[in-house]
Amino acid sequence: MSNSDLTLIDPKTKKEVLKIYSSTDAKTFRKLQRLEFFSLIWLKKGNGKLKVDFNEYMFENNMLFSFSPYQPFIIEATEIDAQVIHFHTDFFCIHKHQKEVSCDGVLFNNIYKAPMINVNTETGIKLNMFIEQMLNEMIQPQLAQYELLISYLKLLLITASRLKQEQEKELERLSSQTKEPFVLKKVKDYIDEHYKTNHSPSDYADMLAISPKALGKLTKKHFNKTLTDLISERIIIEAKRELYLTNKSVKEIAYSLGYNDEYYFSRFFKKKASVSPQIFRRNVGLTGTTLA
Repeated sequence: MSNSDLTLIDPKTKKEVLKIYSSTDAKTFRKLQRLEFFSLIWLKKGNGKLKVDFNEYMFENNMLFSFSPYQPFIIEATEIDAQVIHFHTDFFCIHKHQKEVSCDGVLFNNIYKAPMINVNTETGIKLNMFIEQMLNEMIQPQLAQYELLISYLKLLLITASRLKQEQEKELERLSSQTKEPFVLKKVKDYIDEHYKTNHSPSDYADMLAISPKALGKLTKKHFNKTLTDLISERIIIEAKRELYLTNKSVKEIAYSLGYNDEYYFSRFFKKKASVSPQIFRRNVGLTGTTLA
């Protein structure tokens, strides 16, 4: 194992909780990926196509991709120079530390934006520094190793989140000349407010006094997703959060999300997440002996 290919094992659970490695093999991410980890993939070199959640985005050199557990993705490029970080919720849970890091809904679980950032030179220097510090700590572990590794990971996540927010603000400024962003902002607000009780696209069209067909065209154009996709993904994000952080039964989670039939909800979850709620909780959820 090289200095740039290191894995940390939780001594209590014997799980892999942190893995950092580099890759120049363009085939690494060409097959569909559904990982049990939060993943950061910094493609320092490589032009191509990102397929994620069954949507497609073109990208160029120096892009940072961020994926949540079991989020499906494929990265197609003729050549790559990638730095990869996988971390488990047992090592660092973004939901528990949202107030400190604020990457949930920015880097991860943002149903309205592509999960990628264009890394500028200044940010690239910082990311390299944090990754080197993490690798050094994994090679030569000392007192408070986990605490230091978590601190460096936090700094990396905060830095990336700030850059993505800056880039999103600029995109919003450029698009603010049209009337459409108001409607899109309202539909985002309405989904966040009503997704537990309103599962039908027509419900949101009624709230906005617009036809379902017209609203569907807007969401497809600006978010590259149907309105049904947006509603479903918001429900799944909350379901995953409940499975991460609570001991609620699947039946209780289903009911809180507006599903009276536990089995219908479980089928819906499996269709969207590719695993059952029980398997998701077992593989991704917090063990109760968390390291952060």
